[in-house]
Formats: sequence, structure tokens, C-alpha cells
Amino acid sequence: MKKQGIYTGFKSEKFLSKYLPVSKSQLVKKVSQIKIMAPLVLKIISPDALHKSDINGVRIVQHDEDVEREFNDLIKISKRLRLNLEGIMVQKFTDGEKLIIGIKKDATFGHIILFGLGGIFTEVLDDTSIRKCPITEHDAEEMISELRASKIFYGFRGKKYNLETLKKSLVSVSKIPLKYKKISELDINPFILNEYEGRVVDARIIWEK
Repeated sequence: MKKQGIYTGFKSEKFLSKYLPVSKSQLVKKVSQIKIMAPLVLKIISPDALHKSDINGVRIVQHDEDVEREFNDLIKISKRLRLNLEGIMVQKFTDGEKLIIGIKKDATFGHIILFGLGGIFTEVLDDTSIRKCPITEHDAEEMISELRASKIFYGFRGKKYNLETLKKSLVSVSKIPLKYKKISELDINPFILNEYEGRVVDARIIWEK
């Protein structure tokens, strides 16, 4: 069994910012260090809490006057669970459709890219498309069209999405393992897509050592 190392959310997003649009963020220890104005998202960042929603470790804060209360509540959760806390991530809120983009290293095929609907319902909906890395924009377009829920991207109920950004992002992610072959898993969940942009708002990377 190979040893593995994990990049938590903040470190993963710093790494991915070389390849993809990433939401503006800070990692802070004190509420007084926060420079991002609401609406924003607060997240517990700890190697002991990779699934933050399971411990109520993510808060969307719409108003500046609520930031301190939510921040302090996350600190209390961290102490109660005795987490090895790296800090609280403060992130500019991005609204849109939640998607998942993932890379996995398969023993037979090498690195593969996965795309589908994201957020907390990823495993429940099980609506994904897979290709061997790297892919082209044509491959990316096929992956989008293969989803059972693909009609949401093509004007469903009048909503519009920036599909060019999505396709370019899928291609860009698929090329990362060409340079970083020791990536075992790369999970972007969610990647938020709206009419104007697409941005990484949460990620995790597992490395072979």
C-alpha cells in the first residue's frame, strides 16, 4: 500500500489556481483578520474534517453583522471535536449550479476524469461521465451531453450557463496529471457554474508519496 498525502481545501485551491478560476479566499485564525465582505462562505479547514458538511462545518453568511457569530460557532465545533484546525477559510460566495470535476488514478487506464452534478447529492444522484485523461474540448462537450440531467445546461427553464468556461475547465483539469503523475485523487466539489463564470469553491487532492 502506497503512502499518501492530502491537500486540504485551502492548499488544494491554491494549487488549482494555476489552472482554473478559483474563488477569492483567505485562511484565518481570528475573525479580525477577515478582509472579504459578505456574502461569503466560512469553512472549517482540517485534515480531520474532509467532509465539512457532515459536521456542519460550512456556513453561508449573507450579512457582515453575522460573520463573527458564525465564525465563533465554527471554532466551537472544532474544539468540541478536537480537530487539528488549520484555520477557517473565508471565501467570496459564488452562486450557480454545483458541479463535480474529479481525477482518479486507475490501475488499468491511468488517470481518468469524472464530471457530473455536484454538491451534497453527488453520490445519491450518481449522474456522471468519465473519460481517460487528457481530453479535448470535443470530449468535454460529449461528457456534458451524456449526463441524464444535461438539459439543465441548455436553457432549461430559461437559465443560462457559461459552457465555454466549463469545457475549458474540464480540459485544463484533465491535463494536470500529465505534469503531476503522483496525483491519486483530485476532487473539485463543487465547481460553481453560472451565466458569467465558473469557479472552484472546494477541492481536495490526494497524492501518492
